[in-house]
Amino acid sequence: MAQNVLPQPVQKLINELGRLPGIGPKSAARLTFYLLRAGDEQALALAQALEDLKQRTRFCSVCFNITEDDPCVICQDDGRDPTMLCVVEEPLDVVAIERSRAFNGRYHVLHGAISPVEGVGPEDLRIAELVSRVDGGQFSEIILATNPTLEGESTSLYLQRRLTRPGLRLTRLARGLPVGGDLEYTDEITLGRAMEGRQAM
Repeated sequence: MAQNVLPQPVQKLINELGRLPGIGPKSAARLTFYLLRAGDEQALALAQALEDLKQRTRFCSVCFNITEDDPCVICQDDGRDPTMLCVVEEPLDVVAIERSRAFNGRYHVLHGAISPVEGVGPEDLRIAELVSRVDGGQFSEIILATNPTLEGESTSLYLQRRLTRPGLRLTRLARGLPVGGDLEYTDEITLGRAMEGRQAM
């Protein structure tokens, strides 16, 4: 049996980094040895950032986005349209939509998508809170901005059934061709949706 020649703190960090999504054992080892060679200030700054992440951030009690203050800055902003609600899967989706500057309403973060294969059902997401929020709110339009994946589409269909109300408009993000893309490399589903969603010029 091979003996582990690495000091225990080094092996422990490799193991912890290896548990992160997208980081395999080799990447975890490379990162660990980089931090070992880096100056103390860089490694300690990383440790401090991780501690701050866990101690100072929480979920907004209204929209479930990540925040330091509760409610979050978006929910506190009186300049945003209170009749528009955009439902997304993850906090990073809020960041992406905000970068586009194309939406000025409110958000609701589900924290995932329905995925029976991974054992994620509606009760594991912030869907009950969404339904309650819609019933108690003054929304005129709900934008279902889930990802264009099988899980995202399933979640969207489920939400459509749960949120259908008289006078409430339910919409989906348009699906189409990316800017700078070539038709020949576009998958048939995206191309088909782009064709269906064509607009007059």
